[in-house]
Amino acid sequence: MNDKKNNGIPNKQIDVRKIFDIDVDMQVLAFDEPNEYVPTIDESYKFDKNTTLAILAGFTHNRRVMIQGYHGSGKSTHIEQVAARLNWPCIRVNLDSHISRIDLLGKDAITLKDGKQITEFKEGILPWALQSPTALVFDEYDAGRPDVMFVIQRVLEVEGKLTLLDQNKVISPHSGFRLFATANTVGLGDTSGLYHGTQQINQGQMDRWHIVSTLNYLDTDLELKVILSKVPSLDNKEGQEIAKNMISVANLSRQGFANGDISTLMSPRTVISWAENNQIFEDLSKSFEITFLNKCDDTERVIIAEYYQRCFDSEVPDSIAEEIEKV
Repeated sequence: MNDKKNNGIPNKQIDVRKIFDIDVDMQVLAFDEPNEYVPTIDESYKFDKNTTLAILAGFTHNRRVMIQGYHGSGKSTHIEQVAARLNWPCIRVNLDSHISRIDLLGKDAITLKDGKQITEFKEGILPWALQSPTALVFDEYDAGRPDVMFVIQRVLEVEGKLTLLDQNKVISPHSGFRLFATANTVGLGDTSGLYHGTQQINQGQMDRWHIVSTLNYLDTDLELKVILSKVPSLDNKEGQEIAKNMISVANLSRQGFANGDISTLMSPRTVISWAENNQIFEDLSKSFEITFLNKCDDTERVIIAEYYQRCFDSEVPDSIAEEIEKV
């Protein structure tokens, strides 16, 4: 980890209406200049109003914010793109099963100093971020190991200090430190069967998150704008019709999932991948097959293929046609 830190504090205010295109009278704190940890701005990014306001409250008022929602809805990207426009350093940590307490807090390491091997403590990501004006984002928060979660619980309070027992050291948070998390569930465990590996979160810990915002999939018009911004070649009369039909297929998959008909759904990320793959293969049904259909359970492919057929009023992929005939 690079030790370079921005030791300043947010030194200007920006207009939310102007920067985020949200109709609200609100001024938020920001930095004048970015540093190496500030995410790159995606000019085509489309902001969800409620989620954006929750994240902005986290940055400006030092609230602990968790964003919950289905996969592919853009939870982590949303935080990054807000941070990018605020010039606020932002680091993401994925709480998979390999992230340990040592990774977060740090450990003793052997280094060379003046030609001699010495043992010195190397800070983990948590104390490093805590001492700088950095937004730390814990992805897949509901998949974290119990020992890791209890480490995080120490700093969930706004004034939360971190005690490094091995160093006999107490770290106070920098005034510009912010903490965010993203999760597929809301701490109650997975009831859908979609997110294996997630678990229930200690409710004492959940209570320490000041704001929990749900980011649902975009409405059709906004999802269309996102796809056209990501795949500009579709931004014409014919291409827009194709994109609308793609979204219709995705919406049917989401409805089918909600009804219990299928166990896999198309996220906005999947629709974008479908559009991008169609550019490569120039075959709509083939790109649909390799982007989404091949990820689905064999027993559900007929239903999903019928979604495609219904929206495009055309033949389904050849590899699925035989299965439909057998039914």
